Parts: sequence; structure tokens; C-alpha cells
Amino acid sequence: MADSSLSSNNSSSSLRDLTHTENMSAASQLVHWREPKKSAAAFGLSLLVLLSLATLSVISVVSYLLLACLCVTITFRVYKSVIQAVQKSDEGHPFRSLLERDISVSSESVRQLADQFLIHLNWFSNQTRRLLLVEDLVDSLKLAAVTWVMTYVGAVFNGVTILILADIIFFTTPLIYQKKKAQIDRHVEAVRLKLEETLQSLQDKLPGAVKKTKVE
Repeated sequence: MADSSLSSNNSSSSLRDLTHTENMSAASQLVHWREPKKSAAAFGLSLLVLLSLATLSVISVVSYLLLACLCVTITFRVYKSVIQAVQKSDEGHPFRSLLERDISVSSESVRQLADQFLIHLNWFSNQTRRLLLVEDLVDSLKLAAVTWVMTYVGAVFNGVTILILADIIFFTTPLIYQKKKAQIDRHVEAVRLKLEETLQSLQDKLPGAVKKTKVE
């Protein structure tokens, strides 16, 4: 009985890992433009929504999106009905395959999402505690530097503008990296070494009692 329960748990865990891997693979293919049509559609739609949010309210954006979708589907539905009437065919509803598709969310999918959310939440909580309580002095200094820079970023850009820039970077960076991989890797390595030297020199100048970055 115990072996059966253990086997069931292992199967469930393997299924969750497989699903998570498949989702990550799909996202990676989308970002790396493995299928240009899908990537272009995702990039264009996300950018359009963010640009709309920059000028309109959330309610207006949602309303316009639903209205545009309804205009397309109603027009197509009427068009297909007219074509069927003229040709006297009996093809049925043009969206029948989509209407008959099962889109219900299973309890297993909910559990998978909950498990993934819990993993990320625990990681975030541990990292936040570690950084704010200065378990590692260098990492806490890095966080302080990043937050200091973000104060200037926040003074120049609002949240939607940052999301627009992030969306553009998210979809364009992989293409640029593929074309200039060797050159980018060389510059990134040089910056990383320079940063490590700066942090090491800063840590060497600290008093002996403070230099100990890890909590024993």
C-alpha cells in the first residue's frame, strides 16, 4: 500500500516536472522566434496592449479588445452563414471545433500551478530575508545599488513604460544575441570580471569584523 502511494506521488511529481518543462520549452521557442508567425503575433499583441494601457484606462483597453474580437467573430459568422445559404451547404457552425473543445481547468492543473507558486514564494521569502538581514554583505550591497538605481528609473519612467521596454527587450534580445553572440559574450565577461574586482577591492577595505559576510 505504501509502495503504491509512493509510486503515485512519484508519477504525479514526474508529470508536474514534465508539464513545467514543456511550458518552459514553449516559452523559449516563442522568445527565440523558432516559429516567426507565433512570435510576431505574441510580440505585436503584447506591445499593442501595453501601448493602449499607456494612453487609455484598463476598462477601455479590455472593452476595445472584446469589441474588436466580437467584430471579427460576428462578421466571420455572418459571412459563413451567407456562403452556406448561397451554396446550400450544411457545414454547420464555423466555430464548432472550438466550441466543442474542452477548456475546463482540471484539479491537477490547479495543483501544479499552486505547487509552482509555492516554490517561487518560498524562494522569494528566503531571498528577501537573507538580503534584508545582511546574511551576505556583498549581496546586500548589490541590492542597495540596484534599488538606488531604480529610484532614478522610477523618476523617469512609469510602470507601463517599463513594461513596454521590457517587452521589447524580451523579444528582441535573443535575436540580437544570436547574431552577435561572440562579441556580446566577450563584453559581458569583461564587465563581470571588472565588477568582481571592484567588489573584492571594496570587501578588502572593510574592517575585519564586517568583512565576514556569511552568518556563522
